[in-house]
Amino acid sequence: MNEDELERREQALLYLLEGEAHQMRGEFGRAIALYMKSIALYPTAKAHTWLGWTYSMMGRLEDSIDECHKAIRLDADFGNPYNDIGACLIQLGEYDAAIPWLEKAIEAPDYEARCHPHMNLGRVWEHRLEWDKAIASYKRALFESPDYEPAFVALRKLRAKLN
Repeated sequence: MNEDELERREQALLYLLEGEAHQMRGEFGRAIALYMKSIALYPTAKAHTWLGWTYSMMGRLEDSIDECHKAIRLDADFGNPYNDIGACLIQLGEYDAAIPWLEKAIEAPDYEARCHPHMNLGRVWEHRLEWDKAIASYKRALFESPDYEPAFVALRKLRAKLN
C-alpha cells in the first residue's frame, strides 16, 4: 500500500467513525454524508453496512438492503450485513426470505454480535408460531450475550404466552 492509499484509508476511517457518532445521536443526514465520504475515499464493508443501517433507521429498507449487498461483495466474511438484510426483510414482512440471511450471519467468520441474528431468527419463528424454535433462538441469543435484554424480554413474554 503506497502512502497516498494509506492516507485515503486513514481519512476514510475517520469519516466512518465520525459518521457513527452522528448516527448514534440520531443525526442521520450528517451520518450518511460522512459514510459516503468514507466510501468515496476507501470503500469498506463496514462503511456500506453502517450506511445501510442508517437507511434502515430512517425506514429506507430497500436502500439499506442495497448497501448491505455492496458490503457483502466487498467482504463476504463480515456478518453484519447478512443480519441487517434479514432484519429489513422482517420489517418488510418477508419472514421466510429473512431466514437464509440470518443463518449466514450466524455462520459468518467475522461477526462479534451473533446475538442479533439469533434474536431475529427468534422473531421469525415466533411469527411462524414455531414456539420451540423461537425459544431456542432467544436462548442462543442470551448464550452469545447474557446481558442482551431484548432476547431476555422476548423469551419471558413467549414463555408467559405459552403458560
